[in-house]
Amino acid sequence: MKDIRTLSLEELQNYFVTLGEKPFRAKQVYDWLWSKNLHSIDEMTNLSRELRERIAQEYTINPISVDLLQKSKDGTIKNGVKLHDGLLVESVLIPTESRTTACVSSQVGCSLNCEFCATARLKRMRNLEVAEIVDQVALIDQQSKTYFDRPLSNIVFMGMGEPMMNYKNVVEAIKKITEPEGMGMSPRRITVSTSGIPKMIRMLADEDLRVKLALSLHSAIEEKRNEIMPFSDKFPLTDIMDALQYWYQKTGNTVTYEYCVWKGINDKDEDIKALIRYCKQVSSKVNLIQYNPIGDGKYDQCNKEAEDNYVRQLEKAGITVLIRRSRGGDIDAACGQLANKSSE
Repeated sequence: MKDIRTLSLEELQNYFVTLGEKPFRAKQVYDWLWSKNLHSIDEMTNLSRELRERIAQEYTINPISVDLLQKSKDGTIKNGVKLHDGLLVESVLIPTESRTTACVSSQVGCSLNCEFCATARLKRMRNLEVAEIVDQVALIDQQSKTYFDRPLSNIVFMGMGEPMMNYKNVVEAIKKITEPEGMGMSPRRITVSTSGIPKMIRMLADEDLRVKLALSLHSAIEEKRNEIMPFSDKFPLTDIMDALQYWYQKTGNTVTYEYCVWKGINDKDEDIKALIRYCKQVSSKVNLIQYNPIGDGKYDQCNKEAEDNYVRQLEKAGITVLIRRSRGGDIDAACGQLANKSSE
């Protein structure tokens, strides 16, 4: 049976007309689905019981469910999320003193092959539907209220999968999350992270969603980046930069570079100089992300001296740099660690 959440507001209106109902019924149902995130047609109490029964004969709602909830000693919560077809993804609640961030997945598995990422070792099974993405956000919003007595404040598309490879559904989910008829969250508190697909970056710029953009960079030296992220040999750094400049021209939003520094891989002065040259080409800032080992021994977090060297040289060049410490590493919930281990 088809999930009613696959229907647009216009399609809902047309559906109710065919039932002999007034079009405003569609707005009532839309509000239940996307603003209140209701998962039961029978609980749509401003509809008559007869109408609810008629809808339920043709449509269903397939919500996500929490298969396993794990809590880190630092307050991070990882959800093993079961989808209606039994497949699993993971999403993470990341709390700090001032905010609560939802790290949501966009695909079951991943089609890219970044060597440092545990998710890349999973076969991509399918893209997540719009409702499955929105459900993750609604779930973590409720968890934030329950465990931290405050609503969700930020969303990052940095979970399992490459958001740009599920472009249509990710964009539609963002609209549902931000529109007044939906969850009503500010788009400026949403960050879409990509490994760098120039065509899709340009498309996102044209959407006028007012979200932020982050690029998983890790090296501004072409050959080295291609070793770290083998798929990137199809997307040269010059092409990515052209797309980022277009992004900034269209949106006025600074680009964030996500950057792990690994021992013996990208911890030399030549790596820093290349990064500075790349940063200078568009308004940008750098998040130095503490690496979370995935057990292969090849990628190890750099020492503090190398990290300090990055910060010192970037700041000297006038580039904003922040160090992002690992959260949830003890439950494999940190960046690069999402691999459905809870299903093993």
